[in-house]
Amino acid sequence: MRELELLAALERRGLIVGVEHDAAEIEGLVVTQDALVEGVHFRFDLLDWHELGYRAAAVNISDLAASGAEPLALFVSLATPCLDDAVALYEGIAEAGVPVRGGDTTASPHVVLGVTALGRSDRVPGRAGARPGDHVVVTGPLGATAVGFREGRLPRPPRRVDEGKRLARVATAMLDISDGLGVDASHIASRSGVRIALDLEAVPLAPGATRDDLAFGEDYELLATTPEPLGFTVIGRVEAGSGVAPQLGGWEHFVEP
Repeated sequence: MRELELLAALERRGLIVGVEHDAAEIEGLVVTQDALVEGVHFRFDLLDWHELGYRAAAVNISDLAASGAEPLALFVSLATPCLDDAVALYEGIAEAGVPVRGGDTTASPHVVLGVTALGRSDRVPGRAGARPGDHVVVTGPLGATAVGFREGRLPRPPRRVDEGKRLARVATAMLDISDGLGVDASHIASRSGVRIALDLEAVPLAPGATRDDLAFGEDYELLATTPEPLGFTVIGRVEAGSGVAPQLGGWEHFVEP
């Protein structure tokens, strides 16, 4: 069973609710959670403990940004073989600028870092509101992580909190690009019941990136559908229909590469 198939099955059975967006809105709070697993999401030959901490905080802040939220607090759970490098990890988390208010530590043969982020937003666009005629916009260049991976490093994820708050005022749907442009655009298309037509020539690329790198993922720029571009780069349009064109590959857990 693939990840999205599992989520769909759980939704049909009423075992989970309201999980279709990047974060959950609960009584005025926006809540999101992400886990980074050694050997899956990171390797220590590509980053050190300080950078791992920053990355773990930033990818969760990115989900808040996709909800138009102002970050308030982080809760950190760390599973690790030893605690010798924990201070460096937390120094990296602190550099992201959001206070840690709690969490947990436990022993494990491999490093697993889970972060829960809390924020507050006046309006959460979600993924289900895209309408034919909307512009598709992106907040920055894509492909930087693919380039960095080839060069033996992982670049820092951007934190688009201000951009997210600007877009959230008018966007009909919004998420951050973590699994690849095509996969994440398909999440909006599926939830909104529309077709997203991308103009790949209009997609801004990071230095050294190619169009093939759009499927790599982990760019953490925001992708939004909106009636007003607000000065962001337009890379497509929303149409009646279904799916994403052209089709692009991307990352999906529990699928052999």
